[in-house]
Amino acid sequence: MSVLHCADVSVATLQKLLSAKLAQAPAFFLQAPIVLNLSDVSQTPDFVSLKKLFIELKLVLVGVTAATPEQKAAAHAAGLAVLQAGKASVKAKEQTVAQPPANGPANGAAPTSAVAAATTMDSKVVEQTVRSGQQIYAKGTDLIVKGAVGAGAEVIADGNIHIYGSLRGKAIAGASGDTSKRIYCYNLQAELVSIAGNYWLSDSLQGKFWGKSACIKMQDDSLVISELV
Repeated sequence: MSVLHCADVSVATLQKLLSAKLAQAPAFFLQAPIVLNLSDVSQTPDFVSLKKLFIELKLVLVGVTAATPEQKAAAHAAGLAVLQAGKASVKAKEQTVAQPPANGPANGAAPTSAVAAATTMDSKVVEQTVRSGQQIYAKGTDLIVKGAVGAGAEVIADGNIHIYGSLRGKAIAGASGDTSKRIYCYNLQAELVSIAGNYWLSDSLQGKFWGKSACIKMQDDSLVISELV
């Protein structure tokens, strides 16, 4: 489950943040389970209204973590679970969940954390390694990364994804739902790969193609991996 860490969990703020996130990869986040981390929230949120918001956005609000006794009571009253999350997993999710995209579709600004990128007619090109906590989104086109994608980094494209180095983070191709798109990388060690909402986690990838150049595609409604030659 993804952990959403935000100091302001009002309906208006979360609607803005989550809508921006969902616009990047609607198929991937469809009905995704979410846990609210309340460590920076001093007030007790309106959990009933938040549940309605998540339903409208086609997300599933599962429960809360790092809650005060008052927040726990309110969460239980709204039918939410109260969970205990490990610090490491929460920190990792904080880097990617509910942050407005710095390279949002509307303004075409530079990618998150000032990763240098150029957009050509046919693809979006990132000239260097995408590091942990950074996220790149190529709207309506292919994404080419000339460096590696580090652990904790995330690359998303409506088109294909080409990575000329190691893929250790997450790669999401066909984010708008196109199952014909593919992921190509020179060294497969990914945390997650996804095409049009169909995904495999690291444990499922650690087979004959682990650490090798690979192509991931959809075939007969399933992900298929083959070696690049």
